[in-house]
Amino acid sequence: MSPTFKWLRAGVVALFGMFVAGLVGTLGVYLYLAPQLPTLEDLRDVRLQVPLRVYSSDGGLIAEFGEMKRTPLRYAEVPPQVIQAVLAAEDDRFFQHPGVDYQGLARAAVHLLRTGEKAQGGSTITMQVARNFFLSSEKTYARKLKEIFVALTMEQELSKEEILELYLNKIYLGNRAYGIASAAQIYYGKKVEDLELAQIAMIAGLPKAPSLYNPIVNPTRAIQRRNYVLGRMQSLGFIDAETATQARLAPVTAALHAQSAEVDAAHLAEMVRAEVVARFGEGVAYTSGYKVYTTVDSRLQQAATQGVRAGLLDYDRRHGYRGPGARVELESDSALGEILARYPVVGGLVPGIVVELEEQAAHVAIGAEERVVVDWSGLEWARRYINDERVGDPPAKAADILTVGDVIRLEALPTGGWRLAQVPQVEGALVSLQPRDGAVLALVGGFDFFDSKFNRVTQAQRQPGSAFKPFVYSAALEKGFTTATVINDAPVVFEDAELESAWRPENYSGKFYGPTRLREALVASRNLVSIRLLRAIGIGYARNYLKNFGFDATRLPHDLSLALGSGAVTPMEMVRGYAVLANGGYLVEPYFIQRIEDADGNVLFEAAPPAACPQCEQPPVEELANNVPAEVVAAPAPPVAARTLDARNVYLMNSMLNDVVARGTGARARALGRHDLAGKTGTTNDQRDAWFCGFNADVVATAWLGFDTPRSLGGGETGAGAALPMWVDYMREALAGLPEHPLPQPAGVVTVRIDPETGLSAAPGKANAIFETFYSENVPSTADTGPSPANTTNQGSVTEQLF
Repeated sequence: MSPTFKWLRAGVVALFGMFVAGLVGTLGVYLYLAPQLPTLEDLRDVRLQVPLRVYSSDGGLIAEFGEMKRTPLRYAEVPPQVIQAVLAAEDDRFFQHPGVDYQGLARAAVHLLRTGEKAQGGSTITMQVARNFFLSSEKTYARKLKEIFVALTMEQELSKEEILELYLNKIYLGNRAYGIASAAQIYYGKKVEDLELAQIAMIAGLPKAPSLYNPIVNPTRAIQRRNYVLGRMQSLGFIDAETATQARLAPVTAALHAQSAEVDAAHLAEMVRAEVVARFGEGVAYTSGYKVYTTVDSRLQQAATQGVRAGLLDYDRRHGYRGPGARVELESDSALGEILARYPVVGGLVPGIVVELEEQAAHVAIGAEERVVVDWSGLEWARRYINDERVGDPPAKAADILTVGDVIRLEALPTGGWRLAQVPQVEGALVSLQPRDGAVLALVGGFDFFDSKFNRVTQAQRQPGSAFKPFVYSAALEKGFTTATVINDAPVVFEDAELESAWRPENYSGKFYGPTRLREALVASRNLVSIRLLRAIGIGYARNYLKNFGFDATRLPHDLSLALGSGAVTPMEMVRGYAVLANGGYLVEPYFIQRIEDADGNVLFEAAPPAACPQCEQPPVEELANNVPAEVVAAPAPPVAARTLDARNVYLMNSMLNDVVARGTGARARALGRHDLAGKTGTTNDQRDAWFCGFNADVVATAWLGFDTPRSLGGGETGAGAALPMWVDYMREALAGLPEHPLPQPAGVVTVRIDPETGLSAAPGKANAIFETFYSENVPSTADTGPSPANTTNQGSVTEQLF
């Protein structure tokens, strides 16, 4: 055997031994690290942390909750050029290597041997996915080995497309953006399919160092990185030289873009967030990609928001201009921009700085390089605010109102142009339900959620004033009173040892009108009739009866002030009560979540609320069994809400409240040109609260206006003048295209001619007789003296004990 052969054999044996030793060593390392590696089940069940998103019933985005801003995409949804840019920047051999790029690892090893320093490099996209999902980001040999083992395993379990999809959705790209879809929105305000090549390359360059190459913070370095990515794309044949050159010349267009809500319903969104967290816990709610579809209609929500804001701004203009928010020295345009950046848009009101005044016009900067002109029609309203009762003299010129350097707010007018405005100190709310089942159609809890998160629909407990009277009248009808019962509208004094002085309630007008039929008393909102009516039916009976409208009797007053709405209730409680009158007598529970879906579209929850269903009031199943097949009888019936009012009671209340709109305090609602509307105004003592609650069979809504810390709204500020316009603005849109829907007359009511003076049936030939509707058993005769002592025409004033 020649020496050469011996050396060759020895070399082969040595190499084989080294191979076996390496194999055994690798196996040993693997066995040591295996307990720390993810299982196959973990690899297959990868979950992205996706924020909670809240939508309107028609799919408009309302809000997003969660730290990680991410919008997952399927691989097929990613534009090819985006994939090419990412591969060029991160791993151009991704579709060739088995998960580990041995060439890259070799380069990293050589760097270690030459310098003694660990370096980045050699990490494939698969290894980055392994690290991001399953491992820490520490730079240690053990972590790198784990990365390699996990990457090799992933390549066996997942396709290349699945791995790349995980990467494109998981990778952090700065500014809380996770994944390319979120980065496209945050940096450019676009969907990923709408990005230009220069923007694609900019995003593709971010994974290496999101802070260093952030195009907003470090545009110079970002351009260098972007151009590197474009060069790599050109060298790999993804784009040609001309295309690369054009993209290199593109300016940096990145800026922070928040996920834009398509529906302005932030108070409702907060209600949804709290409910989902209570149901699933914070850890799940904010990271699992749940989609919550609410009952809110985006069109109606917009109308409600606009109606409330218009109503509050109208009130604010009636009470004068309180002056600028601040006054600044005019410097450079950039300085103006920096100052304006401190003032966010509130309720649609844009901040601006007065830069020049004309005789009857103002030039206002609303941006570093943007100027607008406010003409006299947008300024002349601004009489000086003195207090809630008084304003100054009308201004004659712009200088009477503004000074150069004033920081002001402007309202963009729908017809074009601008109007001087101010964030109202007064607040308001509007909530609307679908009467049939209580679905919330629109909810506005204040002028602007981000200025005040207090939700006045559900949290503001205020006195409803005369808007509460219909509930008392309904109770009286059930006690045997009729729409024609006559009660004396005359002064009355109540003595109570607990009061410092006697209570002398009055009508809003301060006048007294004598004997008045109940219908006319409700139409004209007569306080003294309501008090006498409550006294006649009994406070205890009335408080118990009010449960039929969903009110908590323990929170209601125990005295006759209950008749004037002195108990504190929320707008949500009021609209629920009026829904009973709108749907035929059924107590429904307001709800705002229609369904909740997980990230895969599986339904986790779907509302099935009990609903009003007059046609469901059928004979017992035993009576039906002989007439229909057994399988039909056995079929589960849809949930039906509890009937709490007699259908006849509801019909008569609708009739009276329809008259409130037709010829009473709610007459402004006639602007809608409909005959199926019913409702009631409410104004509390000293005009501290203004209400309007109204409905037809399809929509019920309550509007409220007042100060958060109760104080007078000012003389003349009533429910009819302050709250009703908001309701009208909303209902104009809510009822658009819907046919009139009057409540059908139920059995057991009759219409007869009565004497309008006495409320009794009219004698034949009575000249001024009118028609009135009654329970069939309560039709008055010409000799009828009424169902109770309250049916009296005594006009004398009385002094009685309060009870």
